[in-house]
Amino acid sequence: MTQQTGTAGRVRRVATAAAALLAATSLVTGCGNDDAQDAPAAASPVPAASPSADPKSTLLAAVPDEEDPAFRFSGSDPTGFITGVVDPAGKGMDLTVTEKDEELDFTMKLSFRLIEQRSWMKVSFDGADQLSSMLKLPKKWMELDHAKLSDPASVPYYEGADPGNTGAILRAAEDTVTDQGGGTYTGTVDLTDGEHVRQAMTDSVDVDALGAAAKAIPFTAVVGADGNLTSLTLEIPAAGKNKATKYVVKYFDFGKAPKVTVPTGSQAQKAPASAYELLNG
Repeated sequence: MTQQTGTAGRVRRVATAAAALLAATSLVTGCGNDDAQDAPAAASPVPAASPSADPKSTLLAAVPDEEDPAFRFSGSDPTGFITGVVDPAGKGMDLTVTEKDEELDFTMKLSFRLIEQRSWMKVSFDGADQLSSMLKLPKKWMELDHAKLSDPASVPYYEGADPGNTGAILRAAEDTVTDQGGGTYTGTVDLTDGEHVRQAMTDSVDVDALGAAAKAIPFTAVVGADGNLTSLTLEIPAAGKNKATKYVVKYFDFGKAPKVTVPTGSQAQKAPASAYELLNG
């Protein structure tokens, strides 16, 4: 696994900052109403049949890598939902975060297309279509010039085939990993076990707030009959003011998802100044 800081986490940080800016703007201009669209549900995994003699190794071998065909993914944690497609052969990824402003009742969808070191962005609104024209944001893919960003590292780029950081998490699994049969595995992970797992969770879970509980977070993982990891769920306990929640990653449609390609022609343009104003906040 090459993912360490988390492209998905970067997208969420950008989305949160952008949503805050848009909410402030809409307080002045006013917005219409519409219903938020839910993140697409992942397909149900097909369970593997045979038990494993080394459950942890089986799980790590099932984590997506650069040899896998294109596949879809979804994820949810306390910060929200993210969906997309990973194309390891083309070193490409599509990511979409949906941010709902409950007070003003509009939803922003922030999408990124990543191919190696190149990034494109697209922004759309449900319940506030006028924001696109008011903010002078085209509806096309906007290719970003990282030199024009105040913090180039804040915008995602392709980092590998494991956007949910499942490899880093499962490497921190304790020796109590158990094969429950039917492709299901359970155990605990130590979120304090090394910098990689801390970085993997930094945008999703406050590890320090969990205290001693962070050393034994229960998880359930499912490996499909094709040997691919199809889901990983962490049960995050309540800590301080934070309620108990779940960190969920799903990988599916291996070999069925579309390849991620460079948007061309009428599909794309260079990002205008308004896009950098949005990103640079």
